[in-house]
Amino acid sequence: MKTNTAIKIRDFIKKKKQVTAKEIEDHLMISRQAVHRQLRKLEESHLIERIGTAPKVYYYIPDTEVVDSQIQFPARTAEFIQENYLYISPLGAVRPGVEGFLEWCESRKQSPKKTAEDYVKTLKEYQAYKKSGLIDGLPKAKCTFDKVYLSRLFYLDFYSIERFGKTELGQLLLYAKQSQNKRFIRDLGLQIKSKIQQLVETFEIDAVCFVPPTVKRQVQLMTELERQLRLDLPSVSIVKVSNAIAIPQKTLSKLADRVENARRTIVVDEKRTYKKILLIDDAVGSGATLNETAKQLKEKGIAQKIIGLALVGSFKGFEVISEV
Repeated sequence: MKTNTAIKIRDFIKKKKQVTAKEIEDHLMISRQAVHRQLRKLEESHLIERIGTAPKVYYYIPDTEVVDSQIQFPARTAEFIQENYLYISPLGAVRPGVEGFLEWCESRKQSPKKTAEDYVKTLKEYQAYKKSGLIDGLPKAKCTFDKVYLSRLFYLDFYSIERFGKTELGQLLLYAKQSQNKRFIRDLGLQIKSKIQQLVETFEIDAVCFVPPTVKRQVQLMTELERQLRLDLPSVSIVKVSNAIAIPQKTLSKLADRVENARRTIVVDEKRTYKKILLIDDAVGSGATLNETAKQLKEKGIAQKIIGLALVGSFKGFEVISEV
């Protein structure tokens, strides 16, 4: 139930279209704490939304009404969606679980109950490829390259699935990387940490190696993830070099170009030697980066075995994942 203050705040936002918390404080002449308390409640009820990050945050009334939350799914269906679904709106609002699924259905004029059945069936078909939470990518690599230098290759999830688009992990990865949002990176780290620790223990990994980025950003995804994961292992040094124009792998459509790009821009700058290295990249596109890095690690005698891990990969093998 909305309080009198909450009603006044919402009416003021509706009149002004976009306002800051400070403008509300001045208009209603109430404390900063009281304003933020009411704003938080209004946001939780989806009666208002925000855009921007501190210190420039603006509140507005959403164009669409709240999605009907009275729709009831069977208990198992609701639980499955709650555990696996994530929707990120065009304005960057994060809607997990059933709430996000209903909003996605509303935005596409889909019947929630029928679509929920289709979603559960489709995702379970994709999840069937997982064994102990991991997808084996090595057979795909062997069909792609004449010689595979990776002893094993896994990815944690598919980047996207038919009809429903990006998976939860695919969403987190894409927006964490594009927005350089540390909250998304933190959530991503929490999701993958236990699985990476499982790999470390299963294969008796004695060093870890994070593939460096090509594009310079203020917040680098892999650097932040390395800090988040806090693996108690030595870190193998890899340098990503480029000429005056840096060419990201995602801009190259031909496999031969991707292999050449990886071969000429990745330098393993390491003197120590290890038995088994866990080589981590964000996404399996062609697989060229992981395979070429593994080649250097082996040819320089730095590792006996390399276990490759990508956070997400394509269902159709190592095809280009352009967005990431």
